[in-house]
Amino acid sequence: MKVTTRMTNAALMLIAMAGILLSLPQVSGAAVTGNGAAVQPQQENAVSSAAEARLSKKQFHDVKVTVDNGIATLSGTVALFEYKLDAEKQVRHAKGVMAVRNLIEVTGPNIADQDLQAKLVEKLEYDRVGYGNVFNAISVAVDHGVATVGGHARTDVDKDSALALVATTPGVKDLIENIEVDPVSLMDDQTRFAVARAVYGYATLNKYAIDPGKPIRISVQNGNVELYGVVDSQSDKDTANIRANGVSGVFSVKNYLQVANQPTEHQ
Repeated sequence: MKVTTRMTNAALMLIAMAGILLSLPQVSGAAVTGNGAAVQPQQENAVSSAAEARLSKKQFHDVKVTVDNGIATLSGTVALFEYKLDAEKQVRHAKGVMAVRNLIEVTGPNIADQDLQAKLVEKLEYDRVGYGNVFNAISVAVDHGVATVGGHARTDVDKDSALALVATTPGVKDLIENIEVDPVSLMDDQTRFAVARAVYGYATLNKYAIDPGKPIRISVQNGNVELYGVVDSQSDKDTANIRANGVSGVFSVKNYLQVANQPTEHQ
C-alpha cells in the first residue's frame, strides 16, 4: 500500500507540473535558447553594423558587406586595388567577423598592359633608393590589368614597399605576389657588400652606380649570388660575373644580367 501511494503521489505531481507548463505562453524553440537561432539574426545584425561602420570612408562608398555565420562578404567597386585590400583589412577587424570573402571589383582607368607594366617597372626601379635598393631584384608583369610581382627582396620592408607601390597605381585590377625575401644572415650581408665593392669598384663597371634606379642588382641567398639588371655590353656582363665569382665566401653566381637591345638570356 505504501508503494502504491508513493507512485500515485508522484504521478499526481507530474500531472500538476505538466499543467503548469501547458499554461505558460507559447514560445518558439528558437527563442528559448539564449544563444539559439532567434538571437543569431540579432547578433549578425550587430556584426554587420560593426563591419559597415569600418567602411565609412569615401573610397568605400560603393562597397557593400553582408554577414552570414560570422563570414563577411564584400562586394561592389573601388577605384584602386589598395582600397580593395584596405576594405578587407578593416572588416576583418570588426567585432564578430571570423572570415572575409572579398568580391570587390577594381574599376579605375583601363590602361594597356604594356603601358601599365612600363609604368610599374619604372616605379619599382626607383623604389627604396637610398635604402640598399641595389640588393633588391623585383620584377613585374601585367596581364589584363593583373600585376604579378616577383623576384627577390632583401627584407620584408623592401617587399612590402614594392607591393604597396603596385597596389596604389591606377589601372592595377589585381595583384599576384611571388616575391621571395632573401634569408636573414650576417654572412650573406657581408657577401652582399663584398660583391658590391668588387663589382662597382671595377673601372668599367662603376658607371652602373650613376643612375640609382638602374644598377647591377645583387641578390644573395646562403652564399649563392644572383646578378640582375641591364648592362651596355656582353663584356660588362662577363666582367660582372668574374668579379662576383672572385669574392671569398661566394659559392655560386647566376648571371641574369641583360645586355641592352638583346633578348633576355638566363645563364
